[in-house]
Amino acid sequence: MSHLIKWMDRRKTMWAYFNIKLLLFMYFMLLHSYFSSAVCQLQGHFHLNGRHKAGDVLLGGLFGMHFFSVFPDLSFTSEPQQPTCHGFDILGFRQAQTMVFAIDEINRNSNLLPNVTLGYSLYDNCIKLRIGFPAAISLVSGQDEQFLLDETCVGNPPVIGIVGDPSSTSSIAISSILGSYRVPMVSYFATCSCLSDRQKFPSFLRTIPSDAFQVRAMIQILNHFGWTWTGLLVSDDDYGLNAARSFQSDLAHSGGGCLAYLEVLPHADHQDETRRIVDVMKKSTARVVIVFAHESYMINLMEEVLRQNVTGLQWIASEAWIAATAFQTSNLMSHLAGILGIAIRRGEIPGLREFLLQIRPDQQHNNCYGNNIVKLFWEYTFQCRFAPPPAGWVEAGGALCTGQENLEDVETELLDVSNLRPEYNVYKAVYALAYALDDMLQCEPGRGPFSGHSCGNLQKLEPWQLLYYLQKVNFTTSFGDQVSFDENGDALPIYDIMNWLQLPDGTTKLQNVGEVKRLPFKGEELTINEDKIFWNFESKKPPRSVCSESCPPGTRMARKKGEPVCCFDCIPCSEGKISNETDSVDCTSCPEDFWSSPQRDHCVPKKTEFLSYHEPLGICLTATSLLGTCVCAAVLGIFIHHHSTPIVRANNSELSFQLLLSLKLCFLCSLLFIGHPRLWTCQLRHVAFGISFVLCVSCILVKTLVVLAVFKASKPGGGASLKWFGAIQQRGTVIVLTFIQATICTAWIVSASPTPHKNTQYYNDKIVYECAVGSTIGFALLLGYIGSLAILSFLIAFKARNLPDSFNEAKLITFSMLIFCAVWVAFIPAYISSPGKYADAVEIFAILASSFGLLVALFGPKCYILLLRPERNTKKAIMGRASSHNN
Repeated sequence: MSHLIKWMDRRKTMWAYFNIKLLLFMYFMLLHSYFSSAVCQLQGHFHLNGRHKAGDVLLGGLFGMHFFSVFPDLSFTSEPQQPTCHGFDILGFRQAQTMVFAIDEINRNSNLLPNVTLGYSLYDNCIKLRIGFPAAISLVSGQDEQFLLDETCVGNPPVIGIVGDPSSTSSIAISSILGSYRVPMVSYFATCSCLSDRQKFPSFLRTIPSDAFQVRAMIQILNHFGWTWTGLLVSDDDYGLNAARSFQSDLAHSGGGCLAYLEVLPHADHQDETRRIVDVMKKSTARVVIVFAHESYMINLMEEVLRQNVTGLQWIASEAWIAATAFQTSNLMSHLAGILGIAIRRGEIPGLREFLLQIRPDQQHNNCYGNNIVKLFWEYTFQCRFAPPPAGWVEAGGALCTGQENLEDVETELLDVSNLRPEYNVYKAVYALAYALDDMLQCEPGRGPFSGHSCGNLQKLEPWQLLYYLQKVNFTTSFGDQVSFDENGDALPIYDIMNWLQLPDGTTKLQNVGEVKRLPFKGEELTINEDKIFWNFESKKPPRSVCSESCPPGTRMARKKGEPVCCFDCIPCSEGKISNETDSVDCTSCPEDFWSSPQRDHCVPKKTEFLSYHEPLGICLTATSLLGTCVCAAVLGIFIHHHSTPIVRANNSELSFQLLLSLKLCFLCSLLFIGHPRLWTCQLRHVAFGISFVLCVSCILVKTLVVLAVFKASKPGGGASLKWFGAIQQRGTVIVLTFIQATICTAWIVSASPTPHKNTQYYNDKIVYECAVGSTIGFALLLGYIGSLAILSFLIAFKARNLPDSFNEAKLITFSMLIFCAVWVAFIPAYISSPGKYADAVEIFAILASSFGLLVALFGPKCYILLLRPERNTKKAIMGRASSHNN
């Protein structure tokens, strides 16, 4: 970029210096005319090659009909000064003849400019500003020795409008002067987007699209084929440098790619600079090279490309050289075949070939101010000369020309009208001026657009009047293209997309593979027929040209530090985020209940986790719970069967039955902790757990108190203690203690009920369904109350542990309470630290462990005696053991 800025600064400095010289020159001329007289005197002649024809109204034309020139002193002197031009350009001559043809066609048209004859004055600019500029000045000032003006030296110039100049650089210089006098200039080939500035160039218009549209067309082609990494070569002139600036700006705004490099092609033979540029192209990973340059800038470059054998590149040509036949040679086609490019719209001009065949040098009069360009063409084509040889024709030689030679007998590009592109723009430019003049002459007096509603007329025609109508012109050519100018003087743009097809015989064909155009009120439209494109690669497919391969879905782009935005790394999206598009800049988070897929390209519902009946852990706990319930039922059956035996009766059978029923409920309540949490299961699981365990512990507490009271009653004076532990008191105590727990559970459910909760804090990719306790205080009161009763039972049983064996139920209660308290003390930290379903598993384990501990500790020894040692299930045996123990 800095390289381009340096070149632009240098160009600006050069043009500023040139404009200052022009302004000083004009100022000197104005002062000279002011102090001399009201009659402007021509200071000298410019002797230029051209062609002229008189008419009621004259149109000027500037065409490049020679390639090179030798510069004489072009100052205004009284002596004739003749620039010498070399290398006759048939295509430039054909463009000039197209203007002549269009004017003749208009003169024959009774519907367009009736009773008005158009004339013309055409000059050859030799593709040099130093010749084109004075030629333009000659067109607007005239070549007559003297012409009368008013006292301000302002009057009607000989031509009312100019078709040309083909060069952007020349058009900038010429239109900057003509714009001051509002002389319309319609270019057919100058594409620099800078010429769209109406403040600087108020009278410049063109029938060729500006580079701004060409640049956008190029970017559309790049986007179409996915080429995001390209090189850009531009010529060291206004055409190339302005195209580069516009290309960089539009490419940045479109976000469609980046430039791998930007190089300015030198005009002169700078071999070292050209070699460096080709080295940059070889080392770059960009496989697409865009070139905005005129043909003359490309010669040295292509020679170096051939010398270094640079292949594997897809060239994209601007309209300035896409049709250049100079590069369509056998040695270059291996490198350049398959070029894609933007070309000026091809048109058809009926009758043009017949008109060209009628060209004869004897039909043209000598040019008073230079050589007759038709004679120069004739000498070049037939390799002859007229006698005496023209002063400007330094290459004259061979036989004398008769003027009757037949153009059909020679091979010349002049007659090939199958690919009319610049000529078609010339044709449209001439017709635009003619339609504007026709519209002006149809103005009704008193209803005109000028001061006092006046109209323009031929007698006092001024260029700015024609410019007014020219900006509003709107017509359709015979080829079907609409011609009009926007507020910047640009025509409705349209380009053909061309491709170099290499034929089997080694020749090259320039084929049309699409078009890009701007539709009125519909924007720009690109059409490409990919089946017709010739790709000069082994795959016969478009090449890949990217700095970094596209990031697939599931990744995001991360720019490489210090490199263009097209160079990036592909970073996989983090967990919980996805990207479902190619080249995503960011990864998006999945919704709360969703998680990223393994490929990170779409969101999937999160896995749900809860303690299920279908998983091994749930099955084991369910089986254990049912086993405990069955064991309780079996023990209860055994006790009922042996209810009349001493050992059952001695252990308070009613409390034993209640205890077995409560243990059975404890085993069954654990099933509420398994399965998908629902509102009713969340509420019922803790209520059932709390009440069943309080019922169990209450029975144990009352049983312990009864054992202690019975022992005291066996001592003298201790019988009064039994009256407080009758059957009614026992039942009442159990009911009251259980009722307190029920009250706690009711208050808990009413105030802050346990509810199902989707917990996403444990795992990012899972939803853990659990029961939120709602009120931590309620849950703590429930557990605390159970713990309080268990500790109280343990303390009382521990106090009574030394009772005689025959009454030592307290030992078993002490041991069972020890197990119970140990389990639930261990439960609290394990429950808090266990995530998700494992917290429910810990609680179930605590319920089952404590329930089995109570069942085994309290009823195991009794069942052993009932089933295996029935001889010990007698009152005597029980009393005997007690007596022996007392002795």
